[in-house]
Amino acid sequence: MQVILKKDIENLGYKNDVVNVRDGYARNFLLPRGLAVTATESNLKVLKENIKQQAHKAQKLLDEAKATAEKLQQASIKVAAKVGENGKIFGSVNTVMLAEALKNAGFSIERKSIVIKDDNIKTIGTYSATANLHKEVKVDFQFEVVAE
Repeated sequence: MQVILKKDIENLGYKNDVVNVRDGYARNFLLPRGLAVTATESNLKVLKENIKQQAHKAQKLLDEAKATAEKLQQASIKVAAKVGENGKIFGSVNTVMLAEALKNAGFSIERKSIVIKDDNIKTIGTYSATANLHKEVKVDFQFEVVAE
């Protein structure tokens, strides 16, 4: 029996795959649990349309990420930090502070997708970081640490 998988199933296939399984496995396990639907003509047409729409959405997200990457490379990001007498920062600059500075500059990038190249930023200056905007788009950008 051919079925269309609704979820990833280990050792069988991934979501939206059309697979051949034994009749009993489909009727007694996959179909009652909502893990699959039978591969009728109408269900196959729906699957084809869903895949087409998902591809369109994925392309749109990729285009948005590329546009954000271009803007981010040209933007001047400034992170304000409390500084002592010698130009040393109290504490260090981290991804939370950088994400907040990016938010103030008009970019909505999660802190989890930002990687600062220098581990301990404890002085005023210019540093670089990488933002993972999409699984295919990573952008390196410069930011400046200034006194508050």
